[in-house]
Amino acid sequence: MKNKNYLLLFLLGMVLLPGLLKGQGTGKPALFNSAWGFHKGDISMGISGIAAEMQWETVDLPHDWSIEGPFSDEWASATGYLPGGIGWYKKSFAGNSNWQGKQVYIYFDGVYKNSEVWINGHYLGKRPNGFISFQYELSPYLKLKGTNTIVVKVDHSEFADSRWYTGSGIYRNVYLIVKDPVHIAPWDVAFSTPDVLADKATIKVKVNVTNSKTADASVLVKVNMLDGKGKAAVSLQKQVKVKPGKHEIEFEQQISSPQLWDTEKPELYKLQVSLSRNGKPFDEITQSVGIRSIRFDKDKGFFLNDKSTKLKGVCIHDDAGALGVAVPEEVWVRRLKILKEAGVNSLRLSHNPHADYLYDLCDKMGFLVMDEAFDEWEVGKNKWVAGWNVGTPSKNGYHEYFKEWADRDIADMVLRARNHPSIIMWSIGNEIDYPNDPYTHEVLNTGRNPQIYGKGYLPDHPPASELTPIAKQLVKAVKSVDTTRPVTAALAGVVMSNEVGYPDVLDVVGYNYQEYRYPEDHKKYPNRIIYGSENGMAQQAWNAVDSNEYISAQYLWTGIDYLGEAGKWPQRSNGAGLIDLAGFKKPEYFYRQSLWSAKPMVYIGARAITSTEDRGIWSHRTAEPIWNWQAGSKIKVDCFTNCQETELFLNGKSLGKQLRSTARGQVPSWEVDYQPGELVVKGYNNGIEVCTNSIKTAGDAYRLKTIADNSSFGSNTKSLSQVEVYITDKDGNPVFNATDEVTVSIAGAAKLLGLESGSNSSHESYQANKRKALHGRLLAYIQTTGKPGNVQVQFSAGNLKSSTITITVK
Repeated sequence: MKNKNYLLLFLLGMVLLPGLLKGQGTGKPALFNSAWGFHKGDISMGISGIAAEMQWETVDLPHDWSIEGPFSDEWASATGYLPGGIGWYKKSFAGNSNWQGKQVYIYFDGVYKNSEVWINGHYLGKRPNGFISFQYELSPYLKLKGTNTIVVKVDHSEFADSRWYTGSGIYRNVYLIVKDPVHIAPWDVAFSTPDVLADKATIKVKVNVTNSKTADASVLVKVNMLDGKGKAAVSLQKQVKVKPGKHEIEFEQQISSPQLWDTEKPELYKLQVSLSRNGKPFDEITQSVGIRSIRFDKDKGFFLNDKSTKLKGVCIHDDAGALGVAVPEEVWVRRLKILKEAGVNSLRLSHNPHADYLYDLCDKMGFLVMDEAFDEWEVGKNKWVAGWNVGTPSKNGYHEYFKEWADRDIADMVLRARNHPSIIMWSIGNEIDYPNDPYTHEVLNTGRNPQIYGKGYLPDHPPASELTPIAKQLVKAVKSVDTTRPVTAALAGVVMSNEVGYPDVLDVVGYNYQEYRYPEDHKKYPNRIIYGSENGMAQQAWNAVDSNEYISAQYLWTGIDYLGEAGKWPQRSNGAGLIDLAGFKKPEYFYRQSLWSAKPMVYIGARAITSTEDRGIWSHRTAEPIWNWQAGSKIKVDCFTNCQETELFLNGKSLGKQLRSTARGQVPSWEVDYQPGELVVKGYNNGIEVCTNSIKTAGDAYRLKTIADNSSFGSNTKSLSQVEVYITDKDGNPVFNATDEVTVSIAGAAKLLGLESGSNSSHESYQANKRKALHGRLLAYIQTTGKPGNVQVQFSAGNLKSSTITITVK
């Protein structure tokens, strides 16, 4: 059956692809994701062993085979107890006579990892780094008539090669790009705004034109910039003679009354750069850009458009639980909206470049971004196999390729993303100076070192002095491409790095979990710009930012739970996030919202007074939204709010008002003698009620309630509906402790991509159509095929009353 399906999709692709690419006239990328063949496992004869009679599963990209599991303790805790291995992909497609005289490229946004690519049996190259985008030219080997076959080998056999889950396979978008021999490559437009004021701004555009011919070429280069309403803001052009090779053309213009990009109003312009000959355009690059200024000051912090701005940031990884790292864009839209609601205005893309669309979303939604290149350099870090800091670690990883590839990888990271207004920093590395993992120094025998592997100085480890020359090399590689943003790194062993001059190489210096060093180092190194590049959840960590003008940022670890970096089996995910793997808000989310959001909010949660809270770096509040306790229990009710005053009511009776300013830790709390019913809290500003929140005693689980973020779509394209499933009692109250198994049945042109409960220890198959709820809730990912019609999606759970949603594809 798999072979028949593959044959049908192959024939469909042969029919449709030429027409699709024919409309690509100005060199714009076309998605090349559909109907690939996938073979899991190695092929003994390599590329010569590729044959039609082999077992090929038909898949659409992006694709992550590791998430198919199964979870097993034979794999590594660092990478989520999920398998790696080797996989092969192939795609056959018809040639196109329109490609005559053109240059045809295939562009991969990301393949994890060690990808090797062939076209019609010709080897194109290898890219070890699984997070870097790359392209190859196909045209010398293409058949303009007949069938072409592209083959990709992916080698992730070193499965314990990362400190978090990376997935395996062609897990990001793939594009086919058809270009004239004279053209602009995808990364060969550089946009910057060297001077920005409220009433005027200077924009600069550098265009590299490639001439692959042997003779000079005369072309007209046009630069147009349109504002959000489609009105022309810039219109420039130059007639140039381009010699064989690359030729840079520079444009500069001042514009009046610019629409500035910021986090609250992320105004974007459309930049169009085109090439024409004889009055006819034949190549074009179109990108969204923004006009904004950024600067860091050693004493005053960070400024966006000359406005002092605190970076309220979170760190994030690539995965989305059930979906692995092959994550549809809509998933990140939902997640970013939730984070934005909490007051988050900045993201640290840990610890690698992310999917191309995520940067576009940050531009559109107003997030400031730290883009990060590496988690290790020349020497490998510990990748835990049997649990975090347990047993013998693996040392596999990117360091094996660093010397050969690092400069190119980091330069490509910057080239790819440099036009995004959201990006404000380039990070050359995360915790490369983690004490004794791997670098060491004698100073570790003294002082306070919150993060350290082993005890004190370890003379058999590489010396910390090796950090500085490598850092200089990477900074140089970044600045060879972009000088409009500062270069940073996230330092874990500041006391050690200070001894060898590593921070001095950086424009701004990130401190991980070392808030106590801020005052001392600000005084000792008066020209150093310091910020928090990774921080825990404690209020003191935020106070170190909020009360110090010279500290501009905090990046919480983390914004979202993620696969990998797990403890001992059966734990297979990390629960450090403000929201869980399904995107549901944790109590810690509401606490952060009380610190960061300007919109009035109030939240209450309860816990037994006898319970204790972990006060570690990543400790979370335990105030759960549940009001089901044993009769006679004394319950602690905590309130997270940004309101001046709050008042708690139990079954309509006031239990008193409290001021936030005088409450311990600015968290009003009450000790309550439990009674079933309803607990309500009201928030007041200047004596006026501005918000409220409540929790009720729930009865027995009775029905399923479903809420879809979107249930109406257009045809001819795949779309995603994210359905929240809640278990409620007869009156519709959430049953927080319910763990019923929910089954999904679909009738119509759609499929279930996955079910996610948010559990960090469930080993249920992510490929199944059923899953146990956690905290009485579940998230379902339903993807339409693009075929018009209605899709019926039924959710059922044993004797509970089921729920059905209708998805309409118009």
